[in-house]
Amino acid sequence: MSYSREGRSASPRGSVSPERGRHRSRSRSRSLPRSRRSRSRSRSVDAANPGNNLYVTGLSTRVTSSDLEKYFNKEGKVVECHLVTDPRSRESRGFAFVTMETVEDADRCIKYLNRSVLEGRLITVEKV
Repeated sequence: MSYSREGRSASPRGSVSPERGRHRSRSRSRSLPRSRRSRSRSRSVDAANPGNNLYVTGLSTRVTSSDLEKYFNKEGKVVECHLVTDPRSRESRGFAFVTMETVEDADRCIKYLNRSVLEGRLITVEKV
């Protein structure tokens, strides 16, 4: 049995694709609540979070994790510093998470380091 363009009808593809398109859009819309759900899970964890986790944005791509740790150590003891990087290029994606030892250290960082300049970039510091 030979398949040729004349032997095939163009309409089945056209009639099937709108249905598939509808299903795809539904599945895509379902993926958004999943990401929201994961955020809501982290928010429920925030109830147990003592408030010493900081979200830092506006970072230069040149900033390293050790640079960030040194910068935040000026205002208190840093327990952990996680600079988010692109998996392929390993370049900074411009934001990080810094965990301070105490809530007071975290509050001091927000007070003195929020809207400060690091490596020529204005950074923001806020609680997670």
